Amino acid sequence: MDEPKPHYQKLKHFILRHITNGDWPARSRVPSENELTAKFGLSRMTVNRALRELTDAGVLTRVQGVGTFVAGPKAESAMFEVRNIRDEIQSRGQTHSVQVLICETVEARSSVTTNFGLTPGTELFHSRLLHHSDDKPVQLEDRFVQPSVAPDYLDIDFHTEIPHQYLMRVAPLERAEHVIEAETASKRLAAQLKINEGDPLLVLTRRTWSRGQVASFVRLIHPASRYRFVGTFQVGAPLTP
Repeated sequence: MDEPKPHYQKLKHFILRHITNGDWPARSRVPSENELTAKFGLSRMTVNRALRELTDAGVLTRVQGVGTFVAGPKAESAMFEVRNIRDEIQSRGQTHSVQVLICETVEARSSVTTNFGLTPGTELFHSRLLHHSDDKPVQLEDRFVQPSVAPDYLDIDFHTEIPHQYLMRVAPLERAEHVIEAETASKRLAAQLKINEGDPLLVLTRRTWSRGQVASFVRLIHPASRYRFVGTFQVGAPLTP
């Protein structure tokens, strides 16, 4: 059974949620230590720790005698486009590499099969990859794939053709759904992403459709200190990779 989160982690999640939702845009001032202490009934030490860790993670900027602000722009990832993480990294002049952690067939649990409109226990392909930019982990990709849409998925060498590239080749994109959430890093995720436990994360959950059915369901997990998502779209324009 999971232990309750410490108060400072709950406060970090509160701040992250407001930033991710756009309530507190880049460079806007966040509530002061005194304001947060009064609002939540926490000690100043607890509030200070939450603000300090978010500052160390690059999410906030603290200016002596002035206040605490949401940090400015970081590396961007397009939210409405279905983009290739390798291309994103290389477009910044950095080197992409990938580590394959899992590549298997599973009898998926209901929390996964629901996203495909399938019954619990249905066999799906499952892969988990860790993407690096200049040897620094920037994205943990946890993906489930419909075998009928991509039957050769488990045979692909993901060091030469990452899942996005393969799926775009064999399962032409018809529709995509994105959900972005703020989370804090568990001990396991912190170890994989080489950050501290409790550090803020940005998690993009995506479903894609091809040939009238859900082809893929994926969670893309990023350290919040290294990523932000930007969405642009043109009304009436087709969805393209």
